[in-house]
Amino acid sequence: MDDRALFADRIAVLGTEEAFALGPLISEVEAESGRVIRCNLGQPDFPLPRHVADAVVEAIRAGQTTYCDPQGLPEVRRAIATKVGRDRGLEVDLERVVVYAGGRPPIGLTQHAYIESGDEVIYPSPGYPLFESFIRYIGGVPVPLRLREETGFNFTGEDLGRLITPRTKMIFLNFPSNPTGGVASREQLADIAAVILERTGPAVRVYSDEAYEAILFDGAEHVSIASLPGMAERTVIASGASKTYSWTGGRIGWGVFPTVVEAKVQRRLNINYFASIPPYNQQGVKVALESPESPPAIAAMVAAFQRRRDLVVAALNGIEGITCQNPRGAFYVFPNITGAVERLGGFELFAKLPAAVRERSSPATLFQLFLLYRHRVATMDRRSFGVIGSEGENYLRISIATGDDDLADAMQRVAAASADRDGFEDFVSSGRRLTL
Repeated sequence: MDDRALFADRIAVLGTEEAFALGPLISEVEAESGRVIRCNLGQPDFPLPRHVADAVVEAIRAGQTTYCDPQGLPEVRRAIATKVGRDRGLEVDLERVVVYAGGRPPIGLTQHAYIESGDEVIYPSPGYPLFESFIRYIGGVPVPLRLREETGFNFTGEDLGRLITPRTKMIFLNFPSNPTGGVASREQLADIAAVILERTGPAVRVYSDEAYEAILFDGAEHVSIASLPGMAERTVIASGASKTYSWTGGRIGWGVFPTVVEAKVQRRLNINYFASIPPYNQQGVKVALESPESPPAIAAMVAAFQRRRDLVVAALNGIEGITCQNPRGAFYVFPNITGAVERLGGFELFAKLPAAVRERSSPATLFQLFLLYRHRVATMDRRSFGVIGSEGENYLRISIATGDDDLADAMQRVAAASADRDGFEDFVSSGRRLTL
């Protein structure tokens, strides 16, 4: 008898993005008790700018619906190279540009290309969950770089240097940051770059995820580490259309690689996984990058996000037991809910849960699910942004990419939930849903 397991062992260590896993739970709640205010997904609530949509439609009507260059249409790669280079003060050859099916594939495909079994990958935590998700899947060793609230969820070159070893092969950076909204200064990046150049060899790659590069508040400036001396030769610059152009469904991302050889490896991986990226959407990106209509559309969206940030941060800081820093980028806030969980008796209730539940949950997760099932607000817990080392950290990520009125209502519901001790105890005791 063949008693082999159905799935390969690596499937058990592949993570996910819980923001999508929450979808069925939201539908369940809405079917039972009414509309949920969705503050979970990182999806701008603005329409795709009309000039970009028109370009996509025109390309479809022109018959651009076939296979195309697996590395990306040359004219689109040229537009990306021009924009990336101009914004960062770099000379970028279009042959170093690769177009992907969104911003996620290069996170995994670069690890496939660079990481051997046992190589160490440093990544921010809390951070975008797919950084951590792929590492063990491909045989790497995850090394979380803990971001602390007391330092504004930021880090120094010294912090990074303590984690670098001879086995370090990749270092992930993400500014502006998901989920914390942190923005790095040029001075901070220079400090980080100096440590990388001093402590690592030329085969180590920095993956600079700059997906939120256009979403900045209070006059903050986006600086890429690739702009600093010696770092363009070490850095993969990654970005895309989803956030800047409110086009999450377009699934167009890109990477700028240090060498043409590295880009050609990614081209081969694209062939194996995707064949090619829809040419009509690529034409839309070309227009988005080049059109003078794009900057005003982006500015209007960013102004709305800053207004919403101010509304939400003020409301959260007015709730007993919750504190929230003021993010300078992206479209999330990341409040500390330790006091609220304590007020609800959440730590004691969590400690009484079976070990199997505790391993897949946290006090913040209980509060997140209580908010969803009893107060109809969808948020994300701290564990959703890096599980390793997240114990004892009690935060939520709240997306402000939803309307002002909904956000104001959501904050009232969060305040009500934070004071609803009996309801929280009843919810946890019911055991209905205590893990994601």
